[in-house]
Amino acid sequence: MSTEDCLFCRIIAGDVPSTKVFENDRAYAFRDIAPQAPTHVVVVPKEHYVDTADLARKDPTYLGEVLAAAVDVAEQEGLTGGYRILTNTGPDSGQTVFHLHLHVLGGRPLGALG
Repeated sequence: MSTEDCLFCRIIAGDVPSTKVFENDRAYAFRDIAPQAPTHVVVVPKEHYVDTADLARKDPTYLGEVLAAAVDVAEQEGLTGGYRILTNTGPDSGQTVFHLHLHVLGGRPLGALG
């Protein structure tokens, strides 16, 4: 997939509208259009990486910066009672947009996983 075909690359470029929540030199965060919790923000690296494994192999420091941006979003959103940061890697996980993205979820008790 080219970056011209990538939904999140188009959002970052401003070609597709989004509700921006956070931005720095390396990451962009916006409200999810189908929220799964009262707070549901998507955090993406500004450079195109397919998934978590792709970025972890190619630039683990950058992955840390994207994760730090997700923490900044949680703090900015006032998620003092806790929050979940979730990423899907590959189609079996449910990943549908193949540009690495972290979901920051919170604003209510989310329950245990697994």
